[in-house]
Amino acid sequence: MMQVRLASEPAPDRAVNEDQGFAVGGLVGVLDGVSVPDGVDTGCHHGAAWYVQRLADHLVTGYRRDPDTPLDQLLAEAISAVRGDHGNQCDLGNPGTVASTVCLLKNADSHVDYFVLADSPLVLDRGDEIQVVADDRFEKAVAQLRRTVLTGDAALDSTERIARMRTATIEKHKLTNQPHGYWIAAANPSAAYEAVTGTAPLHGPDRVRRAALLTDGASAAVEQFGLFDWAGLLDVLTDQGPYELIRQVRAAENADHDGHARPRYKRHDDATAALCLFEEDQT
Repeated sequence: MMQVRLASEPAPDRAVNEDQGFAVGGLVGVLDGVSVPDGVDTGCHHGAAWYVQRLADHLVTGYRRDPDTPLDQLLAEAISAVRGDHGNQCDLGNPGTVASTVCLLKNADSHVDYFVLADSPLVLDRGDEIQVVADDRFEKAVAQLRRTVLTGDAALDSTERIARMRTATIEKHKLTNQPHGYWIAAANPSAAYEAVTGTAPLHGPDRVRRAALLTDGASAAVEQFGLFDWAGLLDVLTDQGPYELIRQVRAAENADHDGHARPRYKRHDDATAALCLFEEDQT
């Protein structure tokens, strides 16, 4: 039996949320749309918020149609469906076309199936072990670009920082959905088959007790701000809920308003967290 708690909030300085979270039947997912600085051409008229909403809708529709569809196939079909939603209005061959990370978990009764594409991690409580399922190819691919943007003391909203971000984004697009770079949900369905996938049991001593699906705006509590470790993050989600996790991230963002103590791309980020609680069937 699986219970799900889910929260998603836009960054305080944004009008729209480019994250998306959903839970339907045995499927839970979080998506993080890729933000693009002003002046960078994506070839798309719609934007990241539209893309994650459409992708989530098609994932849910596909799952409802056939819950047994493998997660990689489910995403590939959803990406194909969103291609059609563009309505021939957009240049889907543009390497900067709208895109999203994807983290999925499916309850398959005796086990869970999981799927992680780009930097939205999954955290599994397996009793004596906390297992973090992450796709580290993104961080490795953009490490030098990140250093270029974050080096020095330029303020988050300074002209210099914005110019660096624009240049880095254009360079990052050359690494998108490339074997030497990283993979993400965009316009090419084949990217779905490049994800980090696996299964974990729901019975036995190493069974999954809890699972957290996070966009990087929520995982920043551990990865960016060091508020607690992964076990502590799971405890906050369990004892106080996803909104409390996001509240603590917001407090950390505000405490380092200019990004000097914790260098980062943005002052605030959209944040989404889903907690899945599993009870072992004793029958």
